Amino acid sequence: MSKKRRRHSAEQIIKKLRDADAMLAAGKSVGEVLQALEVSEATLSRPGAV
Repeated sequence: MSKKRRRHSAEQIIKKLRDADAMLAAGKSVGEVLQALEVSEATLSRPGAV
């Protein structure tokens, strides 16, 4: 069973990126940040995603 794909608004993406920066600055690993934000590593590394 696959997960339903989500589409995020520009505001949601900006919030997630800011949250990710804060978590990384606090010493969390990339894996922990991705899991907390419910984002896959493939999404993060996709060209044009950031």
